[in-house]
Amino acid sequence: MTHRCELEDVTQHINNKISSLKQILELRSIAKDPDKILILRKIGQDVLAIDGLLDQFEKCVGRQKGLLKHLKDLQSFFEEDLQDGQHLRENIPQHMPKNGLAAVGSGSQNKPAEVQPVQQDNSRKTSKNQIREMQFITMPEFEAIPQYMKGRVTYDQLNGVVQSINTASVGKYKILQQPLKNLNNHTRRLHQRFKDEETKDTKGQFFVVEADLREFTQMKVDKRFQGILNMLRHCQRLRELRGGGLTRYLLL
Repeated sequence: MTHRCELEDVTQHINNKISSLKQILELRSIAKDPDKILILRKIGQDVLAIDGLLDQFEKCVGRQKGLLKHLKDLQSFFEEDLQDGQHLRENIPQHMPKNGLAAVGSGSQNKPAEVQPVQQDNSRKTSKNQIREMQFITMPEFEAIPQYMKGRVTYDQLNGVVQSINTASVGKYKILQQPLKNLNNHTRRLHQRFKDEETKDTKGQFFVVEADLREFTQMKVDKRFQGILNMLRHCQRLRELRGGGLTRYLLL
């Protein structure tokens, strides 16, 4: 059976060779005809032209493959940036510098004092009108606070107090920067209290007292608040100045 298959393969091979020789002889006879030679030359030129087009097509395909790879790389980069942006959007820090006054925390329901807009003669703000605000505690600073001092206070709770102190400071000094004629009765009383609380040691400093926190925020001034003040002193955000029965918290 095996020898028979080999004989059939040999026979098929010989027949293919004979068929090829017949085609060559036919083409040879055609080549002797002058009219047919022109047609063969034209076919040869077309074949060369097609071969050149195929080369260009292969080069174009190669360039497109490279461009496709580059676009896929860009797509992966953009997808990573999109994921980072979505993560940032979904995890915006609760405590960031904001303009204006905002009530932070919970507790007393005292209504914050209404502050009239500051009238400025010049559009350019001077350093005199700039109100100092306490910088928020960073995570490395929070982690460096001794555990016995932190207790159960969280990072967000600590910066919540920072925001409340800033709110009270801005509310207080916006009133102090206004002419008395622009203030109502309540804010005039506050203005007078602010002036009475100043001393020679507070000149040029920004400070608040517990009454300011109650006036401009809804934060509880309790033992937990006192513990957070110790943490802020540890982080060099404020210092205390006592005198006249008051404790003044100077912003550093």
